[in-house]
Amino acid sequence: MVNRKELNPEASPHAAFGAKLRVVREAQGLTQDQLGSAMGYTCGHISSVETGRKVPTLRFSRQVDQALGTANTEDSFERQWREIRQGSLLEGAPEYMGCEARSAEIRLYEVGVVPGLLQTPEYALTLAEGAVLRGSITEEQAAERVQMIADRQEALSRRSPPMVFVVLDESCLRRPVGEPTIMNAQLEYLMEFADRPNTMVQVAPFDLGARRPFDLPIYILTMPDRQLMSYAESAQRGHLDRESTSVLPLLTAYHQLQALALSQAASVAMISQLRKGTP
Repeated sequence: MVNRKELNPEASPHAAFGAKLRVVREAQGLTQDQLGSAMGYTCGHISSVETGRKVPTLRFSRQVDQALGTANTEDSFERQWREIRQGSLLEGAPEYMGCEARSAEIRLYEVGVVPGLLQTPEYALTLAEGAVLRGSITEEQAAERVQMIADRQEALSRRSPPMVFVVLDESCLRRPVGEPTIMNAQLEYLMEFADRPNTMVQVAPFDLGARRPFDLPIYILTMPDRQLMSYAESAQRGHLDRESTSVLPLLTAYHQLQALALSQAASVAMISQLRKGTP
């Protein structure tokens, strides 16, 4: 075949995904164009995934499985995609994200940076690129992080989206990330997010001082069956807690934090003022 690129599945997890895709596709007698048409993708997109130039998404993996008949099998592409993604996550994070996507209510408190569920693509990319420059992650892992954020945000647009309660430490708004235009767009998006019918955005101002009940970020989920769970991260690991005896006090503390934080109207006013102060 002309211009057929030799694949090296050992080069990276994404290269292994692409090599497997080529093997299964050709075993079924399909061209890239035929597979792309069945999935709603271009021939070029299929080629880019097979050669490792493009990172596969969850949506892509699921559609490959449907087109090739590998859904719900041990060799499914969705399963391989999840294994790739989990390789760059802290312990507990994959399970948390699976629960987050099905939750009825999400409560989160973040310090220092805008949380992933509310990040614009440009803001997320800037943070990921910063981590690459520090040497803490690879460029491939940076791409995975940005894609993970996009995948998590998809759950907020489902037919019955969860209620999302957000309390941002004031540092999330005042810490510049990237060029002023990136920060400006991020602040504008926070205002738009606060205007949704299923969201509540509040700012915990610096002057709360010792009254602040949390020193570190915290995520609390309420599942459709009203089960509670919490998730928190340290530098080296994440911890998912399903025990109501330990999660209930966190929920109480979160309610106290909401009572101490600025109202949504005052929070949006602060965000607007900061946005106007950026070029």
